[in-house]
Amino acid sequence: MSARLVLLLAAGLGFLAVALGAFGAHGLKARLGSEALSVWKTAVDYHFFHTLALGLTGLWMLRSDPVPGLLGSAAICFALGVLVFSGSLYALSLSGLRGLGAVTPLGGLLFLAGWALLGLAAWRLPSGG
Repeated sequence: MSARLVLLLAAGLGFLAVALGAFGAHGLKARLGSEALSVWKTAVDYHFFHTLALGLTGLWMLRSDPVPGLLGSAAICFALGVLVFSGSLYALSLSGLRGLGAVTPLGGLLFLAGWALLGLAAWRLPSGG
């Protein structure tokens, strides 16, 4: 995965995070109960935090990749994590189908994998870099 693609993906996901956050705060406020709105907010928070991580990963990729493909793999994990974790919570908020919550931890595992891969990339940097 190229740095350009990762940065474009981060820009798109960032735009979507802001739009969905505003939609939840304004468009769903009167339609959803407080529990569903809380779930929506959690989805937006994780969506945005990991979009920032994705963008920083893309910037790091512009500089170097200590192990070829390691940062690209981290980026994929962050992007898929947003899709699975936040996506399942968005759907749960709107539909009320509690079974969707069973998918959410898979997104969490993808987030963890992304952070682990980022840590491994940092570990492999030369000690002076």
